[in-house]
Amino acid sequence: MPRHPKKPRRLVADGREYLWTLRHSHRAADGGRSAACRQTLTLHPQPAGTGGPLRLVFDEGPGRYVPGGFPLGSGDVGYVHGGSLNLHEPGAVRALLDAASARGWQPGERRAVEVDGWPLLEAAVAARAGEGGPPDA
Repeated sequence: MPRHPKKPRRLVADGREYLWTLRHSHRAADGGRSAACRQTLTLHPQPAGTGGPLRLVFDEGPGRYVPGGFPLGSGDVGYVHGGSLNLHEPGAVRALLDAASARGWQPGERRAVEVDGWPLLEAAVAARAGEGGPPDA
């Protein structure tokens, strides 16, 4: 039986546990039509109350893609002429968590932190390809 897509998933990194979710959303354009796709990856340090959530936001824009499914997979984000990740893959989530930590995010921060995920993407792709950075979890 497949897992429920909205149920948080568990990730353990550097001795700390996180629950993570991925959401696809749109902003309404003129006339109420959906526009501006967005993927939001949220990691919640565990146990609850030990740190605020980290939200990595991937907004579509020039040279970037954030599809909502067919023909590309749900959870895919990337550059049209560059790296990409599937945010449903635990190794991709771990690589992004490591990239955010390398840029100063601290899991013990008590407040929610929202970060543009695009500047982290290339470092995460390189880590996944074995070009540097911590190994996948």
